[in-house]
Amino acid sequence: MSARPLIAVPARFSATSSALDRPAEANARALIEAVWRAGGEPGGIHPHAPGGTADPDEVQGRLARFDGLLLPGGGDLAPYRYGAKGTHRAVYDVDDEQDGFDLELARQALARRLPLLAVCRGLQVVNTALGGTLHQDNQGGQYGQDGQGGGDAGGPGHGHRHVRHPVFLAPWSVVARVTGTDKAEASCYHHQHVDRLGEGLKATAHAVDGTVEAVELVNGDDRFMAVQWHPEDTARTDPAQQRLFDALVRAARRTA
Repeated sequence: MSARPLIAVPARFSATSSALDRPAEANARALIEAVWRAGGEPGGIHPHAPGGTADPDEVQGRLARFDGLLLPGGGDLAPYRYGAKGTHRAVYDVDDEQDGFDLELARQALARRLPLLAVCRGLQVVNTALGGTLHQDNQGGQYGQDGQGGGDAGGPGHGHRHVRHPVFLAPWSVVARVTGTDKAEASCYHHQHVDRLGEGLKATAHAVDGTVEAVELVNGDDRFMAVQWHPEDTARTDPAQQRLFDALVRAARRTA
């Protein structure tokens, strides 16, 4: 049996967890299991970016041992990272070290053409790394709800939060080809989304309110996909969502 390709998954800082009565580093179990079902070996990596800046050479060296990268969901990016002049009151759970590490991971993976799947915050990280901007809060939109909720989960604000809604995929896109559909049911938790696209990116899926729900490279390189929703939430029962992880691992196997 061939070895599973190694998929790097940067950990998320957490104030606590159900298993540890102290600060932790974690990732969603559903996300890790989706990579495992696809045939990959998920490997959590510690975010290291003292003062909010990661050493490019260090990140390059750490990524060299992996065959693919999955950028998961999480809290909001600091608005200054994409040139915003102020911070909306809905912005929550910003961690400068997490931001600096994720942004450098995205830059290095894209430069190396390392297979990369970016999920929710991960899409926003890639867009920001390529010079794009974000809407800090979408003020509810078509699917927004009042109450708690942030960039991915838990913080103040509004957005495509704790809802499932249809997403329409451009039929010519990599994400449509991979999922096998031009209409997917998306599980969303975000209140932020793409404003101006980063250099070299094109939008390939939208919600009915116009929110960008997926992006890919303009050159059509199928080693990169980014979706604004959380495919891991329903990947166990929805083959279209699991195929996103299958495609990542398949590409990583070619890299290994």
